[in-house]
Parts: sequence; structure tokens; C-alpha cells
Amino acid sequence: MDLRPFQYSFAYILPLLTALGFWLGGLWLMVPFLYLYGLLPLLELTLPASAANPSSEQEKAMRANPLFDVMLYIAVPVQYGVLLYFLMVVPALNNWELVGAIISMGLMCGSFGINIGHELGHRTSRYEQLLAKLLLLTSLNMHFFIEHNRGHHHRVATPEDPASALYGETLYAFWLRSMGQGYLSAWRLEAARLAKRNKPWWSPGNQMLQFQLIQAGLVLSIGLTFGAKAAACFVLAAIFGILLLETVNYIEHYGLSRQRIDSGRYERVQPTHSWNSNHLLGRLSLFELSRHSDHHFRASRKYPILRHHEGSPQMPTGYPGMMLLACMPILWFRVMHQRLQALHTAANLDG
Repeated sequence: MDLRPFQYSFAYILPLLTALGFWLGGLWLMVPFLYLYGLLPLLELTLPASAANPSSEQEKAMRANPLFDVMLYIAVPVQYGVLLYFLMVVPALNNWELVGAIISMGLMCGSFGINIGHELGHRTSRYEQLLAKLLLLTSLNMHFFIEHNRGHHHRVATPEDPASALYGETLYAFWLRSMGQGYLSAWRLEAARLAKRNKPWWSPGNQMLQFQLIQAGLVLSIGLTFGAKAAACFVLAAIFGILLLETVNYIEHYGLSRQRIDSGRYERVQPTHSWNSNHLLGRLSLFELSRHSDHHFRASRKYPILRHHEGSPQMPTGYPGMMLLACMPILWFRVMHQRLQALHTAANLDG
């Protein structure tokens, strides 16, 4: 039996710690945050990264192994189970315990739900796309399904892409630009899709309209079932999760750009247009999201067979550590601008 799919059980440590925090309360409510943004960054600073790629035989076997997909599918009941637990406990919490619970649920929204929803959203089967939407619903971020697949992947590393951070742009400025422009872009993309079918944007088939109604219905249902406090806490947790997503977007393409070619179009997306991280703990906890260079180069590749490319720009540590660094703009610029300068120097020498 191939045990490789079970290495991604590492990703389920977060929901386990989150549920444990809801059960035990007190300081345990801060353990998920300390684990994800304390312990993991420290370990990744000391543990070596691995640039190894699976062989062609291994890749073929991994493609055929359904357990890699099952590891994603079980995230849906886990996510909704943790959310239900959250809604049951938050009405009785106050002060810093309430803050800890919201942060923990926000981590589940951003680092777990949206991340796995992202992976499933790239699949072509309708049931996998449905699972992706269900996961994105728990973060009130269903428009990501449209903007990411039809917008970001086409416009990545260009000024037209809200989710690609510009050189010198702080994380906090990027949050406002990416969230606002990304949301409006999803409306425009969906209106354009309907226009090609000779349908108005207000058509019942408009997915953005559907998504807003579904999300509003979820918040209303939570309010009616668990109370206004639980509904408000859920919205705050979802916002925190979205900010985590935007922080990941920020670190993935910061300062990288595609050039225009003679036709006026941008060059084809290459591994050089995304920051990559081979640090193992981040890879396992995020289902290989940090091998982002290959993800944009071959968006149809499933997570276990994403590859390292020698020419891709490398982050100095894994995603958790890079996200913390991004919160401190002065340090972020000092580290990343040196790496960008080295990339430009190497490109000029190669040219």
C-alpha cells in the first residue's frame, strides 16, 4: 500500500488543534495560531528544503492513486464540523477567549478551507468544483472561484492582476487593492461570460448573484440558529481568513512581472513569475501550495505532482514564516528586494 498520501495528514493538525481549543478553552484557544505562525516558522528556519521531484514512474503512480484526492475530500466535513463547533461555543465566550476563538476559526477559513477549495477549484469535475465552492462558502469568499481561475491565472504577474503585488507595495496597501479590485473583477468576468451567451448580467445564471445570496443566506441562518453574536463572530473569522489568503497572494508574486512581447500580449506564464518554497512542513500543511511556480506554469497539475524548477525564484523560508515577514514591511523590503535584485542581475547576465 502506498502511504505517501497520508503524509498530508499533517494538514489536519490545524483542525485538530482548533477543535481541541474550542473544547478546552483558555490558553488552548491560542495554540492553533502559535502552532501555525510560531512553531512551524521556527522549524522551517532550521530544517532543510527539498528540491527533489518525483520520477516519471512515481508521478504516474501518484496520478492513479485516489487517496490523494480523498485527502482533499475529507476536508469538507472536517471544515464544516469545526465551524459548527465554533458556532456552538462562541456565544458563551468573552474578551480574549472570544478573540482566540475567532482567530482559530479564521485560520481554518484561510489556511485550510480556502486553500483546499483553491486546489479543488482547479479540477474539472463538477462534484470537485462543488466541494470547492462549499469550502469557499465557509469563508464568505465564493467569488474567489471566478476571479482566481478566470482572472488571476490569466493576468498573473502583470499590472492588470489585483492579486499580484507590485514592487514597493506594502502588504496593507495590497490587502485593500486586491480585495476590492478582485471582487469587482469577478463581477466583470461573470458579466462577460453571460454576455457571450447573450444574457444580461442580472440573469439568474449569474454565479456572482448566486454566491451573494448563498453567503447572505448562510449568515442569516447562523444568526437565526445560534444568535447574532455567533453570526458576527463568523463574519469576523471569515474576514480574517480572507486576509490570510491575501497575504499568501502577496508573497507568491511580489515584485515579479511578465514582459510584453511584439504582439502586444504578455509573455506566457513561466516558473520565474511566482515565488517558490520547497520547505517541507509548509508544503505538507498546505497541500503543496508553496510549490507555486509549477502551479502557475501548469495549473492543471494536481498538488502531489507539483515540481521544483531550477529557474524559479526561491523564498528564504516557508509560507508561514514569509507571511509573518510580510507583516513587517521594512524587513520584507530588505529581504525581498535583495532577492529581486539578484534575479535581475542573473537575468541580465543570461541575456
